[in-house]
Amino acid sequence: MPSSPLVRHSLHESLVAPLREMILQGELRAGEKVPEEQLCERFGVSRTPIREALKVLAAEGVLQILPHRGAIVSRITEEQIDELFPIMASLERLAGLLACERASDADIARVRTLHERMMVHFQNGEEVEYLRHNRLVHEAHFEIAGNATLSAFYQQILTRIHACRFVVRKSREHWAAAVAEHEKMMAALEARDGPRLAALLEGHVTGTTSGIARAFINRLNEQQPSPAPSDRMGARAGTRGRKTQSSLSV
Repeated sequence: MPSSPLVRHSLHESLVAPLREMILQGELRAGEKVPEEQLCERFGVSRTPIREALKVLAAEGVLQILPHRGAIVSRITEEQIDELFPIMASLERLAGLLACERASDADIARVRTLHERMMVHFQNGEEVEYLRHNRLVHEAHFEIAGNATLSAFYQQILTRIHACRFVVRKSREHWAAAVAEHEKMMAALEARDGPRLAALLEGHVTGTTSGIARAFINRLNEQQPSPAPSDRMGARAGTRGRKTQSSLSV
């Protein structure tokens, strides 16, 4: 059997994870075109494996591939928040239950360290680093839970809602509410109170985090220019009988 197809497969598969991480970190932003040429230079590869990796992410709903325009990072909609956030909340709830059952003292100490670093970044108003540590805290629950399938589902949903989970800027009120909830979650984990941590995580996602996501969508909608009358007529004609998508992503 020829070896070259296996090599190509391995190469483009190895590109999917770093490209997904660029989206999660906000390096590739919702609605923006994916710069294929720059990615080729960055990873030292030709366009073929880059495009194959982009097709994988498009199949996940993270990107849209448009004829003659290339790939753009998808935008999330209010409908997708209604659909995806309850799934995310259920996954986090289960991770919290399992984490409390399986956490060692060292595991809890590691999460406490991440939590305290996150709090320092909050106090200093360093939102980028706060968001990074916030994500690490949530991911730690899944790591401690020790369920590979659960973690895989979580990462898939997380990538779909990338634009409004660990990237988007928050209002001060939303930020303070999220921090207060994290304090309670940390206390529940240290007490190994699985039902309480599960309930807190579920409420965190469906409440504060969902509110942040909807506020993000509203801001994006306000920033978009109103279409000309002829454009609106065309849009109505093209979308009659279908659900229309609003600004955000995936």
